[in-house]
Amino acid sequence: MKTPVSRSDEPRIHSTARLSGCRLGRHVEIGERVNLHEVSVGDYSYIERHAEAMYAEIGKFCSIAAATRINAVEHPMERITTHKISYRPNEYFLHAPLDHAFRERRRARRVTIGHDVWIGHGAVILPGVAIGNGAVIGASSVVSRDVEAYTIVAGTPARILRRRFPAELAADLAALAWWDWPGKRLEAAVLDMSRLTAAEFVAKWKGTD
Repeated sequence: MKTPVSRSDEPRIHSTARLSGCRLGRHVEIGERVNLHEVSVGDYSYIERHAEAMYAEIGKFCSIAAATRINAVEHPMERITTHKISYRPNEYFLHAPLDHAFRERRRARRVTIGHDVWIGHGAVILPGVAIGNGAVIGASSVVSRDVEAYTIVAGTPARILRRRFPAELAADLAALAWWDWPGKRLEAAVLDMSRLTAAEFVAKWKGTD
Protein backbone atom coordinates (compact mmCIF):
# COMPACT_ATOMS: atom_id res chain seq x y z
CA MET A 1 0.00 0.00 0.00
CA LYS A 2 1.29 3.44 -0.93
CA THR A 3 2.02 5.69 2.07
CA PRO A 4 0.11 9.03 2.01
CA VAL A 5 2.34 12.08 1.51
CA SER A 6 0.06 14.47 3.39
CA ARG A 7 -2.27 14.40 6.36
CA SER A 8 -6.02 13.99 6.10
CA ASP A 9 -7.97 17.06 5.02
CA GLU A 10 -10.40 16.58 7.90
CA PRO A 11 -10.48 19.21 10.69
CA ARG A 12 -8.95 18.20 14.02
CA ILE A 13 -11.19 19.23 16.92
CA HIS A 14 -10.24 18.72 20.56
CA SER A 15 -12.75 16.66 22.51
CA THR A 16 -13.39 19.54 24.95
CA ALA A 17 -14.13 22.15 22.25
CA ARG A 18 -17.71 23.35 21.81
CA LEU A 19 -18.94 24.36 18.35
CA SER A 20 -22.41 25.36 17.19
CA GLY A 21 -23.47 26.45 13.72
CA CYS A 22 -19.87 26.46 12.42
CA ARG A 23 -18.21 25.68 9.09
CA LEU A 24 -14.63 24.39 9.09
CA GLY A 25 -12.27 24.15 6.13
CA ARG A 26 -9.57 21.60 5.36
CA HIS A 27 -6.79 20.98 7.89
CA VAL A 28 -8.40 23.28 10.48
CA GLU A 29 -7.31 22.71 14.09
CA ILE A 30 -9.53 23.63 17.05
CA GLY A 31 -7.83 23.44 20.45
CA GLU A 32 -8.75 22.56 24.00
CA ARG A 33 -11.89 24.23 25.42
CA VAL A 34 -12.36 26.51 22.41
CA ASN A 35 -15.92 27.84 22.07
CA LEU A 36 -17.19 28.80 18.61
CA HIS A 37 -20.71 29.96 17.72
CA GLU A 38 -21.73 30.67 14.12
CA VAL A 39 -18.15 30.95 12.92
CA SER A 40 -16.58 29.91 9.63
CA VAL A 41 -12.89 28.95 9.67
CA GLY A 42 -10.88 28.74 6.45
CA ASP A 43 -8.44 26.03 5.34
CA TYR A 44 -5.31 25.44 7.46
CA SER A 45 -6.29 27.95 10.15
CA TYR A 46 -5.88 26.96 13.79
CA ILE A 47 -7.31 28.25 17.06
CA GLU A 48 -5.44 27.52 20.28
CA ARG A 49 -6.84 26.57 23.71
CA HIS A 50 -9.45 28.55 25.65
CA ALA A 51 -10.23 30.90 22.75
CA GLU A 52 -13.76 32.06 21.96
CA ALA A 53 -15.40 33.42 18.82
CA MET A 54 -18.91 34.14 17.65
CA TYR A 55 -20.50 35.61 14.53
CA ALA A 56 -17.21 35.70 12.61
CA GLU A 57 -15.63 34.83 9.28
CA ILE A 58 -12.02 33.64 9.64
CA GLY A 59 -9.89 33.23 6.54
CA LYS A 60 -7.31 30.64 5.56
CA PHE A 61 -3.92 30.11 7.24
CA CYS A 62 -4.83 32.17 10.31
CA SER A 63 -2.90 31.62 13.54
CA ILE A 64 -5.10 32.41 16.53
CA ALA A 65 -3.43 32.16 19.93
CA ALA A 66 -4.82 30.96 23.23
CA ALA A 67 -7.31 32.96 25.32
CA THR A 68 -8.33 35.21 22.43
CA ARG A 69 -11.84 36.58 22.07
CA ILE A 70 -13.23 37.29 18.61
CA ASN A 71 -16.41 39.36 18.53
CA ALA A 72 -16.55 39.91 22.27
CA VAL A 73 -20.05 39.96 23.73
CA GLU A 74 -21.83 43.29 23.39
CA HIS A 75 -24.23 44.59 26.04
CA PRO A 76 -27.07 47.09 25.42
CA MET A 77 -25.70 50.20 27.13
CA GLU A 78 -28.69 52.29 26.01
CA ARG A 79 -31.04 50.26 28.24
CA ILE A 80 -31.54 50.79 31.96
CA THR A 81 -29.32 47.78 32.59
CA THR A 82 -26.50 46.15 30.65
CA HIS A 83 -27.27 42.83 32.36
CA LYS A 84 -28.44 39.89 30.26
CA ILE A 85 -31.77 39.89 32.10
CA SER A 86 -32.98 42.44 29.52
CA TYR A 87 -32.19 40.28 26.47
CA ARG A 88 -32.12 36.72 27.86
CA PRO A 89 -34.80 36.89 30.58
CA ASN A 90 -35.75 33.27 29.89
CA GLU A 91 -32.68 32.26 31.90
CA TYR A 92 -34.45 33.59 35.02
CA PHE A 93 -38.18 33.54 34.27
CA LEU A 94 -39.65 30.44 32.68
CA HIS A 95 -42.07 32.11 30.24
CA ALA A 96 -40.16 35.31 29.49
CA PRO A 97 -39.37 35.69 25.76
CA LEU A 98 -35.83 35.89 24.37
CA ASP A 99 -35.03 39.28 22.83
CA HIS A 100 -34.56 38.13 19.23
CA ALA A 101 -34.00 41.69 17.98
CA PHE A 102 -30.91 42.05 20.15
CA ARG A 103 -29.57 38.70 18.93
CA GLU A 104 -30.01 39.81 15.32
CA ARG A 105 -28.24 43.06 16.15
CA ARG A 106 -25.29 41.01 17.40
CA ARG A 107 -25.35 38.75 14.34
CA ALA A 108 -25.31 41.78 12.03
CA ARG A 109 -22.04 43.02 13.54
CA ARG A 110 -19.89 40.14 12.36
CA VAL A 111 -16.13 40.15 12.59
CA THR A 112 -14.26 39.50 9.35
CA ILE A 113 -10.68 38.22 9.46
CA GLY A 114 -8.70 37.86 6.24
CA HIS A 115 -6.15 35.22 5.27
CA ASP A 116 -2.77 34.68 6.96
CA VAL A 117 -3.69 36.75 10.03
CA TRP A 118 -1.86 36.22 13.33
CA ILE A 119 -3.80 37.09 16.48
CA GLY A 120 -1.65 37.09 19.61
CA HIS A 121 -2.40 35.63 23.05
CA GLY A 122 -5.32 37.19 24.88
CA ALA A 123 -6.26 39.66 22.15
CA VAL A 124 -9.86 40.85 21.97
CA ILE A 125 -11.58 41.73 18.69
CA LEU A 126 -14.69 43.86 19.18
CA PRO A 127 -17.93 43.51 17.16
CA GLY A 128 -18.01 44.65 13.56
CA VAL A 129 -14.23 44.84 13.06
CA ALA A 130 -12.59 43.79 9.78
CA ILE A 131 -8.95 42.64 9.73
CA GLY A 132 -7.09 42.53 6.43
CA ASN A 133 -4.93 39.78 4.98
CA GLY A 134 -1.53 39.29 6.57
CA ALA A 135 -2.22 41.53 9.57
CA VAL A 136 -0.71 40.89 13.00
CA ILE A 137 -2.54 41.63 16.26
CA GLY A 138 -0.30 41.96 19.32
CA ALA A 139 -0.88 39.96 22.49
CA SER A 140 -3.49 41.38 24.90
CA SER A 141 -4.58 44.01 22.37
CA VAL A 142 -8.14 45.30 22.16
CA VAL A 143 -9.05 45.89 18.52
CA SER A 144 -11.93 48.34 18.15
CA ARG A 145 -11.27 49.54 14.57
CA ASP A 146 -10.59 47.91 11.22
CA VAL A 147 -7.00 46.81 10.57
CA GLU A 148 -5.48 47.17 7.10
CA ALA A 149 -3.76 44.29 5.33
CA TYR A 150 -0.16 43.52 6.33
CA THR A 151 -0.32 45.93 9.27
CA ILE A 152 0.94 45.20 12.79
CA VAL A 153 -1.18 46.66 15.59
CA ALA A 154 -0.96 46.41 19.38
CA GLY A 155 -2.23 48.04 22.54
CA THR A 156 -5.47 49.01 24.24
CA PRO A 157 -6.99 50.27 22.07
CA ALA A 158 -4.86 48.74 19.32
CA ARG A 159 -2.79 51.19 17.27
CA ILE A 160 -0.54 50.77 14.25
CA LEU A 161 3.06 49.86 15.08
CA ARG A 162 4.31 49.40 11.52
CA ARG A 163 3.62 47.81 8.14
CA ARG A 164 5.00 44.34 7.53
CA PHE A 165 5.98 45.12 3.94
CA PRO A 166 6.14 48.12 1.60
CA ALA A 167 2.83 48.86 -0.12
CA GLU A 168 3.94 47.50 -3.51
CA LEU A 169 5.12 44.20 -2.05
CA ALA A 170 1.93 43.87 0.01
CA ALA A 171 -0.09 44.38 -3.17
CA ASP A 172 1.99 41.73 -4.97
CA LEU A 173 1.34 39.26 -2.16
CA ALA A 174 -2.38 39.98 -2.29
CA ALA A 175 -2.36 39.39 -6.05
CA LEU A 176 -0.39 36.17 -5.61
CA ALA A 177 -3.11 34.88 -3.21
CA TRP A 178 -0.97 31.89 -2.23
CA TRP A 179 -3.56 30.91 0.39
CA ASP A 180 -5.83 29.79 -2.44
CA TRP A 181 -3.25 27.49 -4.03
CA PRO A 182 -4.04 23.76 -4.30
CA GLY A 183 -2.22 21.35 -2.03
CA LYS A 184 0.40 20.22 -4.55
CA ARG A 185 1.45 23.76 -5.36
CA LEU A 186 1.62 24.65 -1.67
CA GLU A 187 3.78 21.61 -1.02
CA ALA A 188 6.14 22.66 -3.81
CA ALA A 189 6.41 26.16 -2.33
CA VAL A 190 6.86 25.25 1.35
CA LEU A 191 10.66 25.36 1.39
CA ASP A 192 10.67 28.68 -0.43
CA MET A 193 8.39 30.12 2.25
CA SER A 194 11.15 29.62 4.81
CA ARG A 195 14.23 30.18 2.64
CA LEU A 196 13.28 33.16 0.49
CA THR A 197 12.42 36.72 1.43
CA ALA A 198 8.88 37.84 0.66
CA ALA A 199 10.11 39.77 -2.37
CA GLU A 200 12.11 36.78 -3.64
CA PHE A 201 9.12 34.50 -3.14
CA VAL A 202 6.86 36.79 -5.18
CA ALA A 203 9.48 37.11 -7.93
CA LYS A 204 9.83 33.32 -8.19
CA TRP A 205 6.16 32.36 -8.04
CA LYS A 206 4.42 35.28 -9.70
CA GLY A 207 2.82 34.18 -12.96
CA THR A 208 3.42 30.46 -12.38
CA ASP A 209 0.70 27.81 -12.34
